[in-house]
Amino acid sequence: MIPVTEFAGKQVAVLGLGRSGIAAARALTLGGARVSAWDDTEAARQKAEAAGVPTDDLNKRDWQNFAALVLAPGIPLHFGSPPNRFVQMARRVGVPIIGDIELFARTVNAIEPALRPRIIGITGTNGKSTTTALIGHILTQAGREARVGGNIGISVLDLPPPQSNAIYVLELSSYQLDLAESLRLDAAVLLNFSPDHLDRHGGMEGYINAKCRVFRNQHTEDHAIVGMDDAWSRGVYLRLRNRSGRRLCPISAGSASGSGVCVIDGKLYDGTAGRSVKTVDLTRAATLPGEHNWQNAAAAYAACRAMGLEAGDIADGLMTFPGLAHRLETVGRIGRVRFVNDSKATNADATQQALKAFARVHLIAGGRAKAGGIEPLAPLFPRVAQAYLIGEAMESFAQTLSGKVALTRSRTLEAAVEAAYADAMVSPDPNPVVLLSPAAASQDQFRDFEHRGDVFREIVARIAAREGVTQDSIRESVA
Repeated sequence: MIPVTEFAGKQVAVLGLGRSGIAAARALTLGGARVSAWDDTEAARQKAEAAGVPTDDLNKRDWQNFAALVLAPGIPLHFGSPPNRFVQMARRVGVPIIGDIELFARTVNAIEPALRPRIIGITGTNGKSTTTALIGHILTQAGREARVGGNIGISVLDLPPPQSNAIYVLELSSYQLDLAESLRLDAAVLLNFSPDHLDRHGGMEGYINAKCRVFRNQHTEDHAIVGMDDAWSRGVYLRLRNRSGRRLCPISAGSASGSGVCVIDGKLYDGTAGRSVKTVDLTRAATLPGEHNWQNAAAAYAACRAMGLEAGDIADGLMTFPGLAHRLETVGRIGRVRFVNDSKATNADATQQALKAFARVHLIAGGRAKAGGIEPLAPLFPRVAQAYLIGEAMESFAQTLSGKVALTRSRTLEAAVEAAYADAMVSPDPNPVVLLSPAAASQDQFRDFEHRGDVFREIVARIAAREGVTQDSIRESVA
């Protein structure tokens, strides 16, 4: 854990006791702060108490005594209906509102420059987790001290304390960036944009501005790595190009770039040294299928080059990447049917990328729909042999698909998997795929997308047991 000494001897409020909130409370206490930790839900308070974090009802405290409010990223900062009362209270009495990433940033900023670790930050609408894990894997394979966390897996403050040889690789959500003022990134990666979380940011402009905070404190020797495969990201690149203050590297999975990193027909070209050189054949990387993963690979390559790695070491890391759970994860095969868990696809843009990776699928979709639903998937409807719809979005998705794609209103994930498996078994396709790629959030029926993906895996395992397929056979099919 990273002790946060910024507020030693001072009173600090921590609101929201999920993973990052509990870590923030513990790190502040370890650094000498007096912490008042609170969550409106009883279950979260009990979990915090079990983790050794005493709770203190913020409704009963004098807010003028607080040096800061550390806000969990899941709690709305600027927009929300109704506005969070504790956020309003902090603003009313002039208490600074920050997040766990800002606590980390202040801790690192207090270190003597020669001993400061390097930090890579990754943001964007889709691909953040894969790119973050991929960078961490490449660095580790090359013998570097990589510490991976943030919005992926481990809270940043639960990572080991800073050392001069360490490289922190942080997935950064727009919510976390909204709460970070002084974070400086040696390499800042912006992958892409599509409309998402617009209610939390007041529209697309606010969402873009939040993501672009990854670049705000960079120095002239720092690296800005920007995707070029959507119009919003290209606009950000052009704005950065017109300013001095950092080394700018464009990345793309579809268009050539003489000065950056691009992937054309699965071949990765490195132009960071001034001349574009083919370095990696990504069609051989089994866990990085499709153009969206090629963009992730280009970003990871550029970030690792910025850390001083040789092209050959990066190529080795790309080829040995094991992939991530819930991101186009093959969880098994039963007979000739392949089951793919893409539960992380919580919007249409992510599902679009999944559909591009397969010629034909039995698609399980639905959940809590986001703005725009699945209309953007229309050009890829011919790839859907049949759709199996679940959750709150079942009827709205059915309206979009009706007359264009054969569909089944399955309601539950278990019913959908069973029906998709039965249809795939009699499919004329030589290698049918059952794909869970919901294009919707999970909280209508599950705790989160991880829970949804885990349940999918469990259902597949039950079907396999019923069909006489052993767990060893499933593991071998995945490998």
